Amino acid sequence: MSVDLIRFIIFAGILVGIAFVALTSAKFRPYLRKNPAVAFLLGISSGFPLTLLVATLTFWLAKVGLDTTTIGLAVMVGIPYTIKFLWAPLVDKLHLPLLHDRLGQRRSWLFVIQLLLVFSIWQLGASDPRPGHLSLFFVWALITAFLSATQDIVIDAYRIEILEEEEFAHGTAANQFGYRTGNLIAGAGTIYIASAEGLGLGWALGYGLTALCVVPAILGALWVGPGKFVDRYAGASGMGAGQWLTESVVNPFREFLSRHGAFLILGFVLVYKVGDAMGQAMLSPMIVQLGFSDLDYISANKLWGFGALIVGSALGAPFVLWLGMGRALLISGLMMMFSNAMFMLLAATGNNYWMMVAAIVTENTTSGIGLTVFATYLSGLSNIAYTATQFALLSSFAGVGRTFMAGPAGYVAEKAGWVGFWGFTIVAAIPGMLLLWTLWSKGYVVEGIRQSEGVDEKAMKEPVGALRIIGFLLLLAGLVGVLLSQQLEAGPSWLYASLAAFAVGGALAWKRRVAA
Repeated sequence: MSVDLIRFIIFAGILVGIAFVALTSAKFRPYLRKNPAVAFLLGISSGFPLTLLVATLTFWLAKVGLDTTTIGLAVMVGIPYTIKFLWAPLVDKLHLPLLHDRLGQRRSWLFVIQLLLVFSIWQLGASDPRPGHLSLFFVWALITAFLSATQDIVIDAYRIEILEEEEFAHGTAANQFGYRTGNLIAGAGTIYIASAEGLGLGWALGYGLTALCVVPAILGALWVGPGKFVDRYAGASGMGAGQWLTESVVNPFREFLSRHGAFLILGFVLVYKVGDAMGQAMLSPMIVQLGFSDLDYISANKLWGFGALIVGSALGAPFVLWLGMGRALLISGLMMMFSNAMFMLLAATGNNYWMMVAAIVTENTTSGIGLTVFATYLSGLSNIAYTATQFALLSSFAGVGRTFMAGPAGYVAEKAGWVGFWGFTIVAAIPGMLLLWTLWSKGYVVEGIRQSEGVDEKAMKEPVGALRIIGFLLLLAGLVGVLLSQQLEAGPSWLYASLAAFAVGGALAWKRRVAA
């Protein structure tokens, strides 16, 4: 029995267990409601394309004998996911002719993008990845990545808009369950369909059949309806080009930066999971150095750890309802922070299988709780008038902390040793906790799920000003530069210039709110 099949059995068993508990526990009962169930279906459709483009695609390329340098180029298809916030305003505000009035903003975009996505996945699967044909192959891979990232913009916004306050955290967790279901289908499932050791149907049919994973989102969208999309300018006919661009592109950023504590919130989003990200980056190298066998690590991380992550994710939703958002963020952050002490013990103990299992289970359980809590918080930060744009921006911004800021992990591990490294990851989490405490004490983190309600219409109709528009553009350019610095393997001058542009742009774009 393969590891992926065992993981699927574990995953399915845990979901059945959650459903059983939900029948008897009020804290878990929202998992059985319609909207969280639809969030699960949306997650399946959101989760499968990225796995097709990264894990499954690189496996396919290796099978046809391409060199590692060429395979490494496949990582470039992840760029659209990194910078998807750049075209999120179009998804937020542009009405699709004929379809908008019949289906609503989110569903019309979802169905059109999914139709194009199915076509591009079929074309990708039918392409020839061997030398001489790679150009067309990678063109279809990039088109699929762009459409998949756009689908994520729509699904994230739609999920936020269909969920009620009391089921928001459960819907967020259910969406993550669906996402992992899509991952499993597009990983082990596609390979099994295509491989000669499985069904042997070939890659074209393997990719083509996997493209049917768009169906759950279609069914969910038809079931739940258009959602609570807020159209602040229903008719764009009376608006000039400048007015439309201001409302669609500038105002989502202006609304967020005009909030009290906006830059403190962005700082918290940036550093909250830095310690956890540093640990994840160096876990595998430490396991190898401690002399664990591949099978030991696979069973501990891919099976025990996977189950613990799913359980932790499920516990995150009642955790938020029980404690409120502020306490849930603080306690889950402290749990993730101190769970790394288990890896300090593992590093000191050495090659001990059950110590490794205990450390991984502890870390994955706390990370699962923290993931649900943090994703719920990010979703609640998004104003429902600009859902797609603000969530895409915030999720990309959080990615800076998980990637760029975790970069020094290898250097610290080399200089401090493994025990010292894991101690450093605990210390690295302290700034995030201090920022959270500051936000909470100042009232910038509310106890409810939705952190932002309504729009200050008067403020949004004020002239933006040329200097402030330049600030918004610099801020976006700087963020894009930082996000792409690792993927493009750019030099330090690129990174420093991007950071400078981001800082200067933020200073110009920010406008302090004056109390009435």
